[in-house]
Amino acid sequence: MRLIGLFALLIILMMPAFGQSDGTPPRTAEIAYGPHPRQRLDFTPAAGREAPLVLFVHGGGWRRGDKRMAAHMAAYVRGRGFAFAAANYRLVPDATVAQQAGDVAAALARVMREPGVDPRRILLIGHSAGAHLVALAGSDPAYLAAHRIPLSAIGGVAALDGAGYDVPRQMAQSGQFLRRLYTNAFGDDPAAQHQVSPIAHAAAPNAQRFLILHIASRPDDSGAQSQALGTALRRAGTQAEVAAVEGTHAQIFREWGTPGHRATALTDAFAQEVFGSIERR
Repeated sequence: MRLIGLFALLIILMMPAFGQSDGTPPRTAEIAYGPHPRQRLDFTPAAGREAPLVLFVHGGGWRRGDKRMAAHMAAYVRGRGFAFAAANYRLVPDATVAQQAGDVAAALARVMREPGVDPRRILLIGHSAGAHLVALAGSDPAYLAAHRIPLSAIGGVAALDGAGYDVPRQMAQSGQFLRRLYTNAFGDDPAAQHQVSPIAHAAAPNAQRFLILHIASRPDDSGAQSQALGTALRRAGTQAEVAAVEGTHAQIFREWGTPGHRATALTDAFAQEVFGSIERR
C-alpha cells in the first residue's frame, strides 16, 4: 500500500500536461485576467442567461499543466446548463504557490464579470495540484479579498484527488525524493509551508461547502490529507463531504463526464445542491 501511495504521489508531482486540446465547445473564448502569458482562461458561456459558473483549475505538480486539458469538462458542464471556465496560472519556479492561488482568485474575479454569469452561483473544481489551489483559495480569505470578493460568494469547492492540504505533515511523511519535489514547490520554511496549507485556514470563514474526493487505493496520502481537511472544515462549521472513489489519479480527471463515472456523479449532485440552495434563498 505504501508503494502504491508513493507511486501515485509521484504522478501528482511530475504529471505532464495530459488531456485533450481538441473538442473545445463552440463559443469558447480565451480571456486575459493579468499581464503574464500564463494569466489566461478559456471561457465557455452557457446557452441561457444568468447561468451558474464552474471554474476549473488544472493539476501538474504546481510546475506544469494547461487549461486545454479540460476541453472534455467544458463540453460536459455546458451540457448541464452551466457556464465553464478553465484557468491557467503562473507555474513554479517562476511563481510561488501563494501567487498561484492569487491567480485563481484573479481568474475568478475576471470571469464573474462575463455577461450571462450569475455571480451568486459559483463552484470551483480542481484536480491534483489544482485541488490544493481551489481548497486554498476557498479557505484563506486573503486571495479573494484582494478582489473585494468574500469567501461566502463561493457556493462550493470540489477537490479531485489533491494532496498538500497540510503541507508540513505531507512533507514529513514523504520519502527523501518526494520531499525534495515538494520542497521545489513549497520551499523549506515550515512557516511558509503552513501558510499555503488549506488546513491552516479551515477555521471560518470558508467557501460555503466542500466536496473532497480521493482515490480509494491511496489512503495513506491523499486519503489521509482529504480526511484531515474535511474534519477541520466540519469542526469550524463548514459543510464538507469526503468520499473515496475507485480508479487512478489520472482517471478521476480524464474520465470525468463519462457515463458511470462516480466522481462525476458525486460532483453533479454536489453542484445541484450548491446551486439549488442559493436559488432557494
